Amino acid sequence: MQQTLELNGFLINYDVTGEGKPLILMHGWGCDHTTVASVARVAAETHKVYNIDLPGFGKSPEPKTALPVEGYAEIIEAFIDRLGLEKPVLAGHSYGGRVAILIASRRDVDKVVLIDAAGVKPRRAMKYYAKVWSFKLAKKFWRLVLGAQKAEVRIEAARQRRGSADYAAASPVMRQALSMAVNHDLTNVMPLIKAPTLLIWGDNDTATPLSDAKLMEKLIPDAGLVSFPGCGHYSFLDNPQGFAAVLRSFLRS
Repeated sequence: MQQTLELNGFLINYDVTGEGKPLILMHGWGCDHTTVASVARVAAETHKVYNIDLPGFGKSPEPKTALPVEGYAEIIEAFIDRLGLEKPVLAGHSYGGRVAILIASRRDVDKVVLIDAAGVKPRRAMKYYAKVWSFKLAKKFWRLVLGAQKAEVRIEAARQRRGSADYAAASPVMRQALSMAVNHDLTNVMPLIKAPTLLIWGDNDTATPLSDAKLMEKLIPDAGLVSFPGCGHYSFLDNPQGFAAVLRSFLRS
């Protein structure tokens, strides 16, 4: 059953299924609650699942200014407080996992499920930084030579060629939010997570590589990692049966 709730000035759409202890499910960047519907169905066997459209995705309107990870975390915490959810399970895929990590590091939760989660800042080679600085210089040059309007057309075309699919598809506000998220490293708060934590990963994940999961397993005190061979960033879709079996076992333990 889909519902809406106004929190911190944001209208949040969410879907509620199942009965039992609360579980908050958060999707990844560029997705919405329907993307993780299969995860919700499994979790709803034992829990009351609140499957949320984060602001700017699905039916939750886009924020007027870019939200950092902290902003998204505060909205979910306001959701928990408004509905009086005691010690919920937090489950998040990709960017949703990033939000779950931050909340779980400072709040009493029952369990945490991180699915191909973000939160480790990527290691960049010098080639990457050279590319970034050359693009910044090119933007200044185009604005000087072509004028503001024509330069923006050229800059946008370059972004489409160079940027990720998520970045290219996003609005200017959401692009800024994505840039802030990618550069926000959460390894410093991972040791503060007290709840039992399940890491579920695809070992062919190129967006959040398996090395990220192994680092999280080391940093989070009570964490265990399950990886699926041949699966990518959407491990829950690539191996639905294996994923469901692992999630059921963890939630029922």
